Amino acid sequence: MNFVVETSARHVHVTQEDLETLFGKGYELTKKKDLSQPGQFACNEKVTIVGPKKEMSASILGPVRPETQIELSLTDARSIGVTAPVRESGDIAGSGACKLVGPAGEVELKEGVIAAKRHIHATPEDAEKLGVKDKDVVSVKVDTYGRSLVFGDVIVRVSPKYALAMHIDTDESNAAGCAGTVYGEIVK
Repeated sequence: MNFVVETSARHVHVTQEDLETLFGKGYELTKKKDLSQPGQFACNEKVTIVGPKKEMSASILGPVRPETQIELSLTDARSIGVTAPVRESGDIAGSGACKLVGPAGEVELKEGVIAAKRHIHATPEDAEKLGVKDKDVVSVKVDTYGRSLVFGDVIVRVSPKYALAMHIDTDESNAAGCAGTVYGEIVK
């Protein structure tokens, strides 16, 4: 069974409190476009991520979250001088630090910068068809012209709130030569 493999570029998730610090009291995110995962969306709002070496811009993804989290590729993290351990989304304890700058203010983060661990979102029905369960670690083969490869250490995340898709970052996408719509399949 094949599934779409999507490239997740650098982005930021923010708390309501940090959103208001960055954009002003009572500010609400404005949707630019829906993402493949139900209820998730890219926003018009962008912030500047400031590290010890340099800074870069990133879009905010909504909706607001309980904790502010920055997801960078390892190349992005190195280029701005920030540590970004490879972690599952939400696992930010002891992760990298940075500053976020918006039009109305700044937020100094002691932790929150990660390189997202490659993962597959699946509904319980999709997981059953794939022969996997929540938290399984699998390998996924991606066939692309001249750059096909097998991604190891892919975590399976199962929830009725998900839509079937694998997420990789820009470094991983470039390594596999992903362009356009790309599909993967679990290999044992």
